[in-house]
Amino acid sequence: MTKSPEALAAAAAAVKGFLSFAEGRALYAAAMKVGHMAPCLEIGSYCGRSTLYLGAACREHQTLLFSVDHHNGSEEQQPGETYFDPALFDHRRFCVDTFGEFRETLRREGLLETVVPVVCPSAVAARFWQTPLSLVFIDGGHALETVMDDYTRWAGHLIPGGYLMFHDIYPDPADGGQAPLTVYRRALATTAYTAEALVGSLGILRRKRSV
Repeated sequence: MTKSPEALAAAAAAVKGFLSFAEGRALYAAAMKVGHMAPCLEIGSYCGRSTLYLGAACREHQTLLFSVDHHNGSEEQQPGETYFDPALFDHRRFCVDTFGEFRETLRREGLLETVVPVVCPSAVAARFWQTPLSLVFIDGGHALETVMDDYTRWAGHLIPGGYLMFHDIYPDPADGGQAPLTVYRRALATTAYTAEALVGSLGILRRKRSV
């Protein structure tokens, strides 16, 4: 079931999230380029906007998208913080819980047989991970320690020619936090990657086929 760019944009607009249309299209394009080689993985799905774009491409390739998120919200989504959404707060357990919204996105978009939710912290999911990946999208917690941990745990599973992508890259500190940019630059400094583009706040690196 191939969706036009307009249909993807309309579907994404119905999902809570912070990914722009241009960023989503860049995710989709990257997954379309490499998804035939191995599954894709995202860290931080929130309610599924990025999942929608990546999942649509993975469905085209009849491969899988692993979506890693504990679904209790990142640091900035907690009560009293900038991006807290009271509609996503579970008063029975007194915590943020985005998993219901996420599952509804998968159901509505026909992605239940394409997306594998991995509902736990990224570090737990990575402990015994062995599957090679064609794309790793990092958009979980935005503290420096968290972004660095996601990078060090997952980048090693990326196949040659695969994409490593970071959300919320802001060259100007006035526009946002600097942790994703710091780790993005550290990855680039290893010389294992080439910088392909910066689309909005989406930094796109591609692993070299030989280093």
